[in-house]
Amino acid sequence: MENSSESLLKMVNIHKYFGKVVALRGVDFEVGVNEVVGLLGDNGAGKSTLVKTVMGVHPPTSGEIYVRGKRIDSHAYSAQKAHELRIETVYQEKALSEKQSMWRNIFLGRQITNALGFINIKKEKEETNRIMKDLIGFRGRGVSPETKVGKLSGGERQGVAIARAMYFDADLIILDEPTLALSLMEVQKVLNFVRQIKAGGKACIFISHTISHVYEVADRFVLIDRGEIVAKFKKEAVSLTELMDKMTTLAAVKHKGGD
Repeated sequence: MENSSESLLKMVNIHKYFGKVVALRGVDFEVGVNEVVGLLGDNGAGKSTLVKTVMGVHPPTSGEIYVRGKRIDSHAYSAQKAHELRIETVYQEKALSEKQSMWRNIFLGRQITNALGFINIKKEKEETNRIMKDLIGFRGRGVSPETKVGKLSGGERQGVAIARAMYFDADLIILDEPTLALSLMEVQKVLNFVRQIKAGGKACIFISHTISHVYEVADRFVLIDRGEIVAKFKKEAVSLTELMDKMTTLAAVKHKGGD
């Protein structure tokens, strides 16, 4: 099969079964190089299963996965393999250790070591300071590499998690409900972080129930319903109102069907 060199990730005819339950049915999903894709759908639509398939947590029952044009052995695909392919996920739930400092969180599990194998704490703090300024724009007083993550706001924590993914050279960053339960000001911080992902030449899958948040930063939108991709739109082809109307119609049809 021919694959576009412009595709970072391409999934073709993906099916996923859990026993007799069909979670994904014939899904074609693509993320371009340096593209932000908004993945939209109601609860139970299949967003989580699709993303976990991308991540290697749930290898597909059938179908093909390509990363940078190269077909991946779906039977051998795993979370570790996705990680090696530079696919990172920032979860809405606890992604960071609140009692640890920023620098410890950023380098958790990927410590910088010296020639003798000891952790180079000085270098990790210096790099954290650079990450704070260059990747997430922390320039306020009172925030330093030593700051405990628990003292950061929700939006700032998302920023740290996103910056960690960018620092470790992820080509595709998956954001799972990154604006959930945040204030309007905090939401704007997170949306700015998404813009920084794109400005940094990376790609992003942005999952959210809040369509207006996704609309601000996505290049393209993919709507999923009951395990199937039901619509795809480029941003220039659909207004926010039209996109919300389509989501409302899907929800109404689902409700009418008693599902």
